[in-house]
Amino acid sequence: MEKEQLSYEEAIRRAGDAIQRFPLIDVHGVPLMSTIAENWKSVSEFCPDPSDLLISTYPKAGTTWTQEIVDLLLHNGDAEVCKRAPTAVRIPFLEICAPSPIPSGLDLLEQMKPPRVIKTHLPIQLVPKGFWENKCKVIYTARNAKDNLVSYFHFDRMNLTQPEPGPWDGYIHKFMQGQLGWGSWYDHVKGYWKERKERNILYMLYEDMKENPFREIKRIMHYLDLSVSEDVIKRIVQLASFQVMKDNPMANYSYIPKPLFDQSISAFMRKGEVGDWVNHFTSAQSQMFDEDYANQMKDVDIPFRFSI
Repeated sequence: MEKEQLSYEEAIRRAGDAIQRFPLIDVHGVPLMSTIAENWKSVSEFCPDPSDLLISTYPKAGTTWTQEIVDLLLHNGDAEVCKRAPTAVRIPFLEICAPSPIPSGLDLLEQMKPPRVIKTHLPIQLVPKGFWENKCKVIYTARNAKDNLVSYFHFDRMNLTQPEPGPWDGYIHKFMQGQLGWGSWYDHVKGYWKERKERNILYMLYEDMKENPFREIKRIMHYLDLSVSEDVIKRIVQLASFQVMKDNPMANYSYIPKPLFDQSISAFMRKGEVGDWVNHFTSAQSQMFDEDYANQMKDVDIPFRFSI
């Protein structure tokens, strides 16, 4: 098959004009890219191996960072092995579908032998049932709503397959109403939180990872039943730091050509900070957001922090 010989980058270039800002289509109450919605049956029927690991996040909550940490842990901190391929090929994105000849997440997974590490942005109720039936391990990373919103806004500006974000003020409302790709942030973070004990989900907080990466990487290591030395963990802290990843072509998505990710608009790895939201929200927007947040989050006590 021709597409197996193409590099990921070349496949995107060949897709050419078929790449566009795809509309969102409702799938069981969750807005997803039309390309995913059209392929939903195949995605929902995906059956993982019990040895497969799922990394789940709402978009722009520290996904690539968590992927890099896990890959480094699985390879004992070997930076060169972790540069064997771009993130999107090393850890396929389960539900993603794009125009031919770009391989879908399912295409990439088909070519890999378990144990595999798999990425998803699906809310818990849309995760294929096989992950729970096979008792797969699941790492979920959540980021405070305001920083997550800012990061998603800038991402939607540069990712030319997502709907046009429109002006900032309107985008805040879309976020609050769950109208962005992959739906409501509130439902997403709460869904995994409420099921974390019953389903053995490791629930990570982005702010904790920023504050003390050494401690949080150890949590992931224990969850994965791995044993790496403290020196290796220190190396992973450094290799998975924002600056090193921003300069790592296998992690910074620089290999995604401009028709898909226009990094001249906004870098894929933009700031990676906690509290950058203060540079975007007016005091009136912040107050409105906080009131709505308190209402939407009143049924859980997830210890999110908006600054550290």
